[in-house]
Amino acid sequence: MRFFGREIELKELRKVRELSQERSRFTVLTGRRRVGKTELSREAFDDGKTPYLNLPITRQPEVTLCAQLQEEAERVLHLGIHGTCTRFGELFRELMKEAERRPYTLVIDEFQEFDRTNPGVYGDIQHIWDEYHSKTKLNLVVNGSVNRLMNKIFIDDSQPLYGRNTGTLMLKPFGPSLLKEIFRCYKPDYTNSDLLALWTVSGGVARYVDMMMSAHAFTKAEMLEEIFSPLSAYIPEGRTILADEFGSDYGTYFTLLAAISAGQTTSAELKNLLGTEVGGFLAKLEGQYSIVEKKQPIFGKPTSKNAHFQVDDCFFRFWFRFVHKLSYLNELGRRDRMRDIAERDFGGFSGYALERYFAAKIVEDKGCTRIGSWWDRKGENEIDIVSEDEIAETLAFYEVKIDASRFDATRLAEKVEAFFAKNPDKRNLRYKTGLLSIGDM
Repeated sequence: MRFFGREIELKELRKVRELSQERSRFTVLTGRRRVGKTELSREAFDDGKTPYLNLPITRQPEVTLCAQLQEEAERVLHLGIHGTCTRFGELFRELMKEAERRPYTLVIDEFQEFDRTNPGVYGDIQHIWDEYHSKTKLNLVVNGSVNRLMNKIFIDDSQPLYGRNTGTLMLKPFGPSLLKEIFRCYKPDYTNSDLLALWTVSGGVARYVDMMMSAHAFTKAEMLEEIFSPLSAYIPEGRTILADEFGSDYGTYFTLLAAISAGQTTSAELKNLLGTEVGGFLAKLEGQYSIVEKKQPIFGKPTSKNAHFQVDDCFFRFWFRFVHKLSYLNELGRRDRMRDIAERDFGGFSGYALERYFAAKIVEDKGCTRIGSWWDRKGENEIDIVSEDEIAETLAFYEVKIDASRFDATRLAEKVEAFFAKNPDKRNLRYKTGLLSIGDM
């Protein structure tokens, strides 16, 4: 798939490159796996303006890894290093020395993998960076996918690289507008049903969008056929990513995610399932990994017990529901039956994805300063999307329905009245109500 969008990110990265020609800069580029960090770095820097060196960090002995990285560095920068570097610190020193002679960009991909290869590398980088950065012109960018490790490396004040980066950029999945642009490029006559299917299975993550576009899987049926095909890369993806992300705690986190996806969404239910406190695990799933979201009514108190947890990543929602839950069929070699079940249940399942789509679209269109859902404690009244514009002093209340004929304007008005009864301080704001359906995508 060719490169699309990311204009803001490209502008920021190229600005940093310009600044690095006066003094070295150290940028951290993060984001979930498969979101397109490597491609963004290449698009930003591999334009011939200054030399661009990309060093991918893989899981292998440091001696072997350094030999490969040194060979690539010498090929791109024409370095004349005497002998073979056996430690990354030795190679990094040579690369910093080169930046004394000329400006260039160094991108280190999957930077967190040094934690498995040799955690001492971070200390080596710190000492060498402190020694050289003020007298060199290096645009250093480190990409990392595993939030747990990237947070540990740069946010934990006990770690050697704490405070060394001069900037951090978080890369997010494609938003609705860019996703539509990509889809239009490959299939100009796509339907909104096709768009909803693509959003549901990909969540706008570049890798999964590319997976469907390159396979010419443009309709729901074609996407499901691709996902459950014998050569599918989608089937093992969830387990591979989570095993990498969670490390030795994989089992506990996986059990929690599977339970939340199956409908056990309160802290009490999850505590009973594991037989132990789960608050710390849930906090990390939300804050460090951005896979789970703690949902509570908009404008509710942070300490409110009227909250539940949901898997917030569209890809993982789909994967847990139709891949992990049906893994017994996969073991029997019956991916055809997995596909049939996904086809049968897709309509009901994609409703939440449609809510997330419209919430993302409202934010993207700068239509609010705050957005969420609202429900009362008894569960009798629930509003899918409530948005507030604090500048215009307005509120908007939306029901989201795949089937527009199921919308009941009178019932929504009753829910809005229940909302104001619980939030009387908002009653003086101008507001509107309405339906958002698949036709509005």
